[in-house]
Amino acid sequence: MEFRWNDWNLEHAQKHGVEAEESEEVIERAKPPWPDPREENKWVVWGQTAVGRYVQVAYVIDADGTMYIIHARPLNEKEKSGFRRRARR
Repeated sequence: MEFRWNDWNLEHAQKHGVEAEESEEVIERAKPPWPDPREENKWVVWGQTAVGRYVQVAYVIDADGTMYIIHARPLNEKEKSGFRRRARR
């Protein structure tokens, strides 16, 4: 997978306390039912990093196939619980 980063999406993710590497890792490690398709070429993934951090990432896929992250943030406690329940299925 190839990701496209610029000042805007790097700053946006970091504003929410998520590093670029964490965002990429969550997408790369996604397991069904993720990624979840949203409107017009937008996808959302909830996942866990290798160090155990739970993160939500929203991205679009560019025409050349690269992934452009438009949002990333930590999951809240309720979301983490729901994610863990889904993972056990």
